[in-house]
Amino acid sequence: MKAGVTGVGHLGYHHARIMKTLVDDVMIHDTDPARLKKVSEELGIRAAGSLEELVDWADALDVACTTSAHYDVVINALSGNVPVLVEKPIAATAEQGEEMVRIAEEKNLVLAVGHIERFNPAMIAASSAIEKPIFMEGHRMAGFNVRCTDVSVVMDLMIHDIDIVLWKAQSPVAEIHASGVPVLTETVDICNARILFENGSVANLTASRISAEPKRKLRFFQKHGYISVDFGDRKVTALKLDKGMIVPVPMNVLEGDALTAEISSFLSAVSKGTAVAVSGRQGLQALRAATTILEKSEKSLLAQL
Repeated sequence: MKAGVTGVGHLGYHHARIMKTLVDDVMIHDTDPARLKKVSEELGIRAAGSLEELVDWADALDVACTTSAHYDVVINALSGNVPVLVEKPIAATAEQGEEMVRIAEEKNLVLAVGHIERFNPAMIAASSAIEKPIFMEGHRMAGFNVRCTDVSVVMDLMIHDIDIVLWKAQSPVAEIHASGVPVLTETVDICNARILFENGSVANLTASRISAEPKRKLRFFQKHGYISVDFGDRKVTALKLDKGMIVPVPMNVLEGDALTAEISSFLSAVSKGTAVAVSGRQGLQALRAATTILEKSEKSLLAQL
């Protein structure tokens, strides 16, 4: 298989590096000629002169460019009948995401979204034990990083947990409440959201990108059970009620690289027809929820002024 990677910045570099180990041939592209030349030489991967050249050449395309460019790049690829893996969030707006999903479904092309925490070894280990959660609570904290300030903390960090709670709730969203504040940037830096699902399940999520200590945890409370997933330390703590006693549930977290697993899953979907972990439609659902959270956060801020 010939695979293209477009956008070889901080994250895209690793997409290209890993892709080189998984397919027969790789070609890369970036809108920054200096960056493209540097990565091409470092990794020993050919550089495409344009996105059009890359799309014409590739059997599959990995899109790791900035979110604002996702729509144009993905539409270009899908129009050329090339399957796509696009990093989260799927697009800059829900309207763009809807168009991407529509075209992929009409053409019966793979459109996978890179919500990488689905591939975290801790989440993989815990996934089968999470059954009909009643309440989910997440905390995702990171230190300040200028590189990530072009988008709000909702689209940068919280969307990871939004994707997972939507996945595990297995129910449509009924209502969303949210509040947030900008501290070091002009966009929301700290946000808290409460998602109510039609089946009665509730998720309470907090995200911050100005935290002194990093933290990436999601806790799931369900009938007679509790599971805590630590994405950072890759640990799972699980308890259950058994004969009136609270007892630990053994969890086996295997070693593994989440990004390699994400890219491998996409390539398998393209070459073998296996199901993608996060479909374009699921990525769109996460984006819609994130957009609502961001809008309500900004409204809550205006109400405080």
